[in-house]
Amino acid sequence: MEVKCIIFDCDGVLVDTEKIGNGILLSMAAEHGFEMELEDAYRDFNGRNLKECFLHIENAIAKKLPDNFEAEYREKSFEAFRTQVKPMEGIVDFLNKLKIPYCVASSGPVDKIRLNLEVSGLMDKFENKIFSSYQINSWKPDPGIFLHAAKQMGFDVKDCIVIEDSKAGVKAGISGGFKVYGFANGYNNDDLLEEGAVLFDSYEELDKVLRF
Repeated sequence: MEVKCIIFDCDGVLVDTEKIGNGILLSMAAEHGFEMELEDAYRDFNGRNLKECFLHIENAIAKKLPDNFEAEYREKSFEAFRTQVKPMEGIVDFLNKLKIPYCVASSGPVDKIRLNLEVSGLMDKFENKIFSSYQINSWKPDPGIFLHAAKQMGFDVKDCIVIEDSKAGVKAGISGGFKVYGFANGYNNDDLLEEGAVLFDSYEELDKVLRF
């Protein structure tokens, strides 16, 4: 296929945030009796609507989380993101080489996406090319956010590829008819393969595979 547009997920694909966000969530949830290894959080939580993650925790502990749990998580995670977020290794060089349009499509809120892109120094590359599930009320693994991004960018599904690192994200891309490349991090390899992604483990490798 001739790739005419690339749709990137954000967390774990453009910016290195997954360890930060999951670490804070697990620490807070542990105060309410929830236990999970960080590696399992990568598999179960990445790419999903935050409320689904909270529901998973509530089902496991058989009780509701406090009403202010989400607000407290947002506050703590945003504060950490402001000082700790970095671009994924190799992404800047990869973007600088691209001669085709690209965008970001994430399950996160727009303000979170913008914050992470700004702190990591990538905002100038994605201005006016940010698409959030919160804008259309459709979250992965539903393909809506990727279909919306492709339409807004002016391309058919067949002309776009999706770059993801989560099981939910790959499932969303595949069900939407996209070819999906999965960013393997050692924890997600089997899950991404199972959902139909083409794996890569560095942007240098992806650059060679796509041969732009």
